[in-house]
Amino acid sequence: MISCATISGKVKAIPSRLVGIMTPRGVIFTSAVEAAEQPAGRVSRAELTGCPWHDTKAMLRLVGLRPTRQRMALGWMLFAKGDRHITAEMLYEEATRAKVPVSLATVYNTLHQFTEVGLLRQVAVDGSKTYFDTNATDHHHFFVEGEHALLDIPGADVMLDRMPVPPEGYEIARVDVVVRLRRKDR
Repeated sequence: MISCATISGKVKAIPSRLVGIMTPRGVIFTSAVEAAEQPAGRVSRAELTGCPWHDTKAMLRLVGLRPTRQRMALGWMLFAKGDRHITAEMLYEEATRAKVPVSLATVYNTLHQFTEVGLLRQVAVDGSKTYFDTNATDHHHFFVEGEHALLDIPGADVMLDRMPVPPEGYEIARVDVVVRLRRKDR
């Protein structure tokens, strides 16, 4: 088990009149009255310690996933470092270096489970390359060719003038824009 002191260094106190609501982007603090009006997604103060390990456990429970050792370890590796773009292979290598006993198949399954419940966003760059984004909000990406790096573009920086009309019986779920970059020749 990982202790909070070794992960976050400091544990912040939360005033008793505030309640934390865990989201994929972090914890939103609101008054107890407002939280009582929104029962879904409430996380008790005892679960919100400022420790990424405990907050990952609360986030998994909030979305209905059982916090198994493997999900906890992979979730901590994903979310404790802020917003990032990672492939299954990159996360597997990171887990291997950290001596986390998981198979590549488990990493793929966990990433897909996290995506299904909205904790991650899947970004397809090439037919064979898929990144997982810990920033699940609406935004777009630059892809740096040759470096295989994915960078965020703020949502307001891409303007779509009009959307196509979807076929009968369908609706647009989301729009992903990937702008490909390459280094200028010097």
